[in-house]
Amino acid sequence: MRNDRRVGVRVHMPLVKRFEDLETWQASRHLTQAIYNLTEDGAFKRDFGLVDQVRRASVSIMNNVVEGFDSGSTAEFIDVLVKNGHP
Repeated sequence: MRNDRRVGVRVHMPLVKRFEDLETWQASRHLTQAIYNLTEDGAFKRDFGLVDQVRRASVSIMNNVVEGFDSGSTAEFIDVLVKNGHP
């Protein structure tokens, strides 16, 4: 556990070498897959604009986690996630 002064909280982050190992990224990947499956059929399928918007939003979550992970520090990782609406 370390004290992250920029955000004023204690953060425990195990050493993770790949973003694919983050539980947050894995959960967002499962969410994205579920959204793609849900939007392939039924009434959703006919609303192209809504399907596109919902799918892009789900992919954005995964991308924001990767961007934060690649930022290089715990504080920057948290800043990226908070800035993009994923507290």
